[in-house]
Amino acid sequence: MTLAPPASALVRLSMSRGRGLGSGWAPAALVCALAAAAFLWCGVSWRDLAIFAAYAGLGLVLPGTLLWRALAGGGRSMAEDLAAGLAMGYAVEVLAYIPARAAGRPLLVLVAPVAVVAAFSCVPRLRRHWRGPALSERVPPWCAWLLAGIVAFLIVWSAVHLYGVPVRAAYVDMPYHLALVGELRHHMPPALPVVLGEPLPYHWFVYAELAATSWVTGIEPLTLVYGLGTLPMAAATVVLVAVLGRRAGGSWGAGAAAAGVTYFLFSPELVLGVVFSSRSMFTVWASPTQTFGALLFAAVMTVLLAPRVRWAALVVLLAVLGGAKATYLPLLLAGLALVVAVRWAVQRRVPWRWLSAAGLALGFLVFAHVVLYGGAAQGTALDPFATMRALWGPRAPIAVLAVLTVVHLFCLVCVWGGAAGLGRRALEPPLLLMLGVGAAGIGAVVLLGHPAQSQLYFLEGARPYLSIAAVCGMLAARPVPWARAACLAGLGAAGALLVSAAGFGGGRLARVVLPYAVLVVAAVVAWWLLRRRGPLLAVVALLIGYALPTSVRVMAAHVTPEERRPRLIPKGALEAGRWLRGHSSPGDVVATDLHCLHPRWRVCDSRHFHVSAFSERRVLVEGWAYAESTLSRAAGHRSYLAVPYADRQRLAANDAAFLTPTAENVRRLAETYGVRWLFTGIRPELDGHARLRFRNATTSIYQLR
Repeated sequence: MTLAPPASALVRLSMSRGRGLGSGWAPAALVCALAAAAFLWCGVSWRDLAIFAAYAGLGLVLPGTLLWRALAGGGRSMAEDLAAGLAMGYAVEVLAYIPARAAGRPLLVLVAPVAVVAAFSCVPRLRRHWRGPALSERVPPWCAWLLAGIVAFLIVWSAVHLYGVPVRAAYVDMPYHLALVGELRHHMPPALPVVLGEPLPYHWFVYAELAATSWVTGIEPLTLVYGLGTLPMAAATVVLVAVLGRRAGGSWGAGAAAAGVTYFLFSPELVLGVVFSSRSMFTVWASPTQTFGALLFAAVMTVLLAPRVRWAALVVLLAVLGGAKATYLPLLLAGLALVVAVRWAVQRRVPWRWLSAAGLALGFLVFAHVVLYGGAAQGTALDPFATMRALWGPRAPIAVLAVLTVVHLFCLVCVWGGAAGLGRRALEPPLLLMLGVGAAGIGAVVLLGHPAQSQLYFLEGARPYLSIAAVCGMLAARPVPWARAACLAGLGAAGALLVSAAGFGGGRLARVVLPYAVLVVAAVVAWWLLRRRGPLLAVVALLIGYALPTSVRVMAAHVTPEERRPRLIPKGALEAGRWLRGHSSPGDVVATDLHCLHPRWRVCDSRHFHVSAFSERRVLVEGWAYAESTLSRAAGHRSYLAVPYADRQRLAANDAAFLTPTAENVRRLAETYGVRWLFTGIRPELDGHARLRFRNATTSIYQLR
């Protein structure tokens, strides 16, 4: 019996010449069951879970995989096809939602997946993509279980630190992400919803994706942002990192090792309180933009490292990558520039394939910077040693900062030192590309600065590709028996623990530098003693050992419940915001006197976003911490949180209506700024100047006459 698409869509997509993933389905099914259990335990309804899974499968994976096979030629394994297909599905969804939302018909986003499925069902030349190409390999069962374990760790981590945390006590940026989803649900082009009239020079495509999902499924944006939305992105990224490692390293063992290093190996922290971070990939929900960008970038790298570049697929993915996380485009451009320069020098001819890809990347980078972000830098500037200065204070001498930078680079070598074993393999374009991406990520941390230390996201973006290069280098170097490597890694871990526990006297700099100096000396001695017995891998094993104690501690912290967090959002705020959303229009403007998360602080922590987040309405002035007008003026302040709001006159007029309410003050908000609603605490003095429409124990909402 033959099942016709799309009824048998997922069944047929999972087959290749009559074969499926075999035992690879068991770990996938177990991970799905774990995710479902975690979401249900944390309050997600069966309805939302089922509808989200159906939309992800039929609306994203199905059309995305068909397009991936048609435009990119498909992959070597079913896991690659489905993961890259999800990335392609997201890209098409975003490109479809932008004009649909601009036309005022957001549900027209469904035209894209329906048209794709219909075309691949009706056009004879496209029907073959339902079965896909003859896949050359399966993911080995042991590798499938290992990748499933990484995804399971992501689920447990998210359940402990987000899914199971009350909305009122969640990570401080979560209301900001929710506010942006609300903005993209109702407006195109978007603006900053928490400060009326401010542009949104931020990576907003992931919020368009979540808004589209909310419209199609009817699932609350709160459920998507605080739960369901980003987990499929993170899971597919794990698979694509392993796929890229397998391509570069020649085996699934290399792919599994690359994924393990990417997610579980961290630079050694020998002195508490001084973090030389190699960045973590565990930003699944804390930074949806980074998670979305990581998946799209992995798909871009998969296209570029294929034997033949499929330009149509590359154009689609790059078009969305620029708006998903623009930091990936400079990384890609740096990697492609290195490939072009080296291949040109080695081959004495123009490498047109890589030069064309670099031209595309540059074009989309310029488009994103000029059109999507309006030329704004969001506070990012050329500021050498800014990362070190954030640890040691703005007045630290340049010599001290240089020494700390060297220590930081040594810490990165402990994680990715295996890349030194590449030898002549470093001249191969795939590894050149990864090394160029990694060098750009490290260089950005050293040379760039941002008020909120966002330059570190460049290093996080490069982390998988440095890990792949390190694993390939270890495979290319002179082999060392695994028993000896394990012993050296154990000795390194013991040495790191002893040095960390011993402590050193002297000044602050000496207490930081001397422990690392001891480890450097130990590594040099190990190289000298083993110089005739695979010295490179021996030293790399020792360096990895240095990083193991910190890695274990970090991983344990990720799955350890935190102490009770302060509840920064009032108890009735969500109920009030939902009421306002249901009784107002998307174009209505709200005014509030709620600006500071911590009213008792000496400075105003203006990361206050829950009014806009819960109401899905634009606010005259709520929290201005992430506004371009704030970040662009943060250079002369100790913290961007100490930067006052740029428009003092507007803020004064806004707050006067609440602090000294008079008919004139309230009327000014309505006539000058178009305010229709007031969202505040319990202020009976406003009752005579505006119409009270809602009140609970903590919040009042007034409608202006």
